[in-house]
Order: sequence, then structure tokens, then C-alpha cells
Amino acid sequence: METFGEDLSTMVRTPLADAHVAAMRTIATERHYPAGTHVAEVGERLDRFVYVLSGEIEVVDPYSGERMLDASLGPTQFMGDLAFLNAGTLVLGMRAAKDTVTLEAPRDAMLRLMSEIPEMSDHIITVFAARRRRTFENSVSSIKVIGADRDPAVQEVARFLQRNRLPFQSYDLDGKDTETVRVCQVAAHTPSVIFAKDQVIDDPSPRKIAERLGLDLCVGEDTQFDVLIAGGGPAGVAAGVYAGAEGLCALVIEDTAIGGQAGTSSRIENYMGFPTGISGTDLTYRGQIQALKFGTRFAMPRRVVSLERQADGAYCATLEDGQELCARAVLVATGVQYRKLPLENRERFEGKGVFYAATDMEARFCAQKPVVVIGGGNSAGQAAMYLSRSAAHVHILVRGDSLADSMSSYLSSRLEADPSITIHYRTQACALDGEGWLDRLTVDCEGERSEMACGGLFIMVGAAPNTDWLSGLVSLDEKGFVATGQAAGRMSAFETSADGIFAVGDVRAGSVKRVASAVGEGSVVMSEIWSYVAQGREEPAGAPAAA
Repeated sequence: METFGEDLSTMVRTPLADAHVAAMRTIATERHYPAGTHVAEVGERLDRFVYVLSGEIEVVDPYSGERMLDASLGPTQFMGDLAFLNAGTLVLGMRAAKDTVTLEAPRDAMLRLMSEIPEMSDHIITVFAARRRRTFENSVSSIKVIGADRDPAVQEVARFLQRNRLPFQSYDLDGKDTETVRVCQVAAHTPSVIFAKDQVIDDPSPRKIAERLGLDLCVGEDTQFDVLIAGGGPAGVAAGVYAGAEGLCALVIEDTAIGGQAGTSSRIENYMGFPTGISGTDLTYRGQIQALKFGTRFAMPRRVVSLERQADGAYCATLEDGQELCARAVLVATGVQYRKLPLENRERFEGKGVFYAATDMEARFCAQKPVVVIGGGNSAGQAAMYLSRSAAHVHILVRGDSLADSMSSYLSSRLEADPSITIHYRTQACALDGEGWLDRLTVDCEGERSEMACGGLFIMVGAAPNTDWLSGLVSLDEKGFVATGQAAGRMSAFETSADGIFAVGDVRAGSVKRVASAVGEGSVVMSEIWSYVAQGREEPAGAPAAA
């Protein structure tokens, strides 16, 4: 299955071309680091590109102060990973292992140079992505998550890190090895999140972690964007790629993690170009890297709570903390979310056996236990196939008589043929029970109730559109989806009833609820938004916005 970066261990080491280094010298300065001095500390923003001319730079374990990895950076290599693209922070300290001379360029100037020399950009981003893949898969980080299986708040942080492909180390409170015991002592043997050496984060949340990692974008209220893209799923990320490519100043706001609902899909096999399949998270993460390369900015986890139109036709969005962001145009790509079924005791077990995504983390919590998936769509089917690798058995509950109307044929055929999966038709869940963690489920099959062992319940049913924040500015259909095109009195399929507001993806009424169509819509709509913004720029100040 495809991943978001190449395997660093098998990549051929290729230095930057001499011409690229020469170009970098025009914007960079040389610096000297005596052996043993830090080149960059944990938590420091990646605001410079560091190229090694001579010497050696090593990764430092913030806890022991010793060298952390076998590999180091030598002459012709450069420091950093994908966090450089959005001025994120370092999760690993870097130190000169011997007297070292570097060539260092300011981040903004380096990004401009990379945009002017695509071959250089491709080389650097390929290395950055491979490094991120290695650190993520090997859990090489100074972020330590303790007791995610015990505490929903800590689990939410772990899920945020996992879905955004941010490296972290996970520890079980019951672990007996030396490292786990030491870390748990720092955390006072309670579920916690630790950053750097001993910074225990009180009341951990994805927002607090994002602030530490430089993902929680801070922009002034006087900043005006060309387009504000609400939603970081496939449609929103695709729009971010094309907005940046067209030279628009764009911001993507996502309230959970890049990937949206597609990010909960562990394996997508029917997306063109990935014959062996790719996870929804990896697919959209690749798109985010492209968008960042073109200058599109991302802010997460942030949420738009209301939208207001200004006298000049621009829109101002209010975020959850009261901050305002303004843009000439708005793209609604907030997608849908799985409905929370009215099951007895559901809230009690959310994060303790009830989940709305099937990623590595949830699968680990439910390993060797019987699990239940509710839903008959592709996401439910993909989750069942993925969970069947580690669960004792997977049960799928479907209200109807068949999967034919809601699931792709290739997927339903696999489910029916897999001996580790049982499909229960005309069956609904009624109540949940367990001691601390979910361990049984009451189901109803055509009026007959029975109990089923269940160590994990995955709810993937229904589609509730995320449109409350639109503040009544656009027309919605009877189910709350955004009306566009003819239904909104417009010629374009993506225009809403309000000038300057467009909608794409699952949140749009009448859209095909598939990843490929969402990507296509997010790509196509940007040409219309570019025309709208360009027309607005040509009008005199105070003139009404163009239709």
C-alpha cells in the first residue's frame, strides 16, 4: 500500500546540485558551531534552512542528552523535515557532533528560491517527506503520550497526532520496562502528554499540542486572504493545491485533522493512481504537502463558528476563540460527519470502546477482541477489512437486506468471503455495557434481542452536513446540505446563493459522496474563485461585489 513518503533507508543519497548551492549562497550566510553546541533546540521554529558545508550534526535525545539515532547529517546534507514548509517547530534537538560550518537561509527567502527552481524544490521536499515518514513510523519524537487507552482527552491528542502524521511515542501506564517507568514517574502515573524533557501539558488537547508544534496558525485580524477554505478533507486540500498554484493567497482551516472523514479510511483501493491502495490520511497528507509548496497556509485544529459579509463584499469568519479572518471569497468544504446514534450508554463509552474512525490507534486498543462496525457504506467496509487483521472477529451490523446499494462491489465481495468477518443484516444496536471499557452490546434482529461480545464499536453511519457556521448566508436543502448551481439560481455547479461563497465535496447538495469526486470538485472550483477574486480586485474601493 502507498504511503506519504519514500523509505529513507533505501533512498540513494543525492546531494544538491552545485548550481542549487550557488543559488542558495545568494540568500544565505555561513555559521560556525563548535563541537557540542546546539544547532537547534526542541520547540524551536524552523525559520531557517540549514545546509551542512563541513562537520557533522546529530540528533539529541532531550531526556538523556545522548545521541539519539545512528544516522547524522554530514557535508552536502541539510537539516529539517516537512515542518519547515509551514514554519512548524522541531520535535528533536540538533547538535554539532564536531566543529561544523553551515550555510543558513531565512525560511521565506528559501521558499521563494524553491518556487523558482522546481528541481531543487522536488529534491528537498522528497527528503523532507522521507524523514517525516521515518520518524513517524519509528515514533522518533520528544512528544510522549501516556495512557491514551485510559483517558479520552489524551486519546484525542494521540488521534490528532496520528491523523496528522506527527511523530510521537505512546506509553501504557501498565508498562514495566525502564523507559515506561521513568516517563510515568514524570507524569505522576496519570494519563498525560509530555513535550521535550519534562514539560507535562496540563489538560492536554489537540489545540495545545498544535500551539507547541506551530500548527495553530496565528495571523493578525488585518490579514485579508483571497480565499478562505473551510474544511481540510479531500475537497478542501485539493482546492488548497490549486489556489496556491494559481497564485491566490489561501488559508485552509480544519477543526480536527487533515483528511476529514476520508482520513478515517484505512485503505482506499478505488482511487486512480494507487493500484495497491492508500489510506485516506496519507492521500490527503500528500495533497497538503503540495499545497504548502505552493504557499497555501493551514490552520488546525481551528473551527469557524460564524460568517459575516462586509460592506465591501468580503467575508469575515469568526473562529472558536473569537479571532476574525477575512477573505474575498469563501469555499465551503466542511464535508459531513458520522451521526452519533441514540444508543443507551453511548456517551459513557466514547473513547473507551466507541469510535468513529478505524486507524492504527483504534485497532491497537481493540487487538484480539471482537469488534462491531455499524454501517453499510464504503468507509464501514474498509474499516472492517482493516480491523480484521488484528481483531478476534469483526461483526458488521446493517439495517437493510443487502450492501449492494451502498457499497462498492469489490469491497462487499471481500467482506462476504472473509471468514473473520460476519455481516448481520436487518440488525441494529440497542445498548452498550461494560466495566470501564465497552465489552458487550445488545442488538436487535427483526424484533429479537441478544447480547454480543464487543471490545470495540465503530459507528460509521449517516451523514450530517457541517453547515451551522454559515449563519444563514446561503440556501440549504431540507437535510442541511448547501444548495448550489440551478438549485441556488446559479449557472455554475459550485456557486451558492451568496456571491463569493462556493461549495464543494460532500457538504454540497447532490454531490457524489466519493473521495475522487471531492478532489475533482476542489480542483475545478478554484478557476471560478480566481475569476471572482480577480474581478473584485479591478473594482474601485467600496463598489459592490461582482456576481
